[in-house]
Amino acid sequence: QVQLVESGGGLVQPGGSLTLSCAASGSVFSLNDMGWFRQAPGKERELVATISSGGRTIYADSVKGRFTISGANAKNTLYLQMNSLNVEDTAVYYCRLVSVAGVYWGQGTQVTVSS
Repeated sequence: QVQLVESGGGLVQPGGSLTLSCAASGSVFSLNDMGWFRQAPGKERELVATISSGGRTIYADSVKGRFTISGANAKNTLYLQMNSLNVEDTAVYYCRLVSVAGVYWGQGTQVTVSS
């Protein structure tokens, strides 16, 4: 079993920055793909960024150049550095881990961008 706990969300003004963290515990191994997704009110959950076990990253076009995904300690902690935030980035952000045992999601952390 794997547990994912996100933190770092909050209220920020347009143009500001936030760093999200996702702590993974349980049966976590180095050969896992991890990523960040988000869901805004009334919209479907969408990919923000992913990082493979080999370190390959993929970003949604809407966040390229502004967000950076990174992992530490064999992926036990995942980060999302978010810069130049705008109101369209407002959403609940979820951490996801994909392993041979299954797909796991965190409970989400709210990010609100507002003046």
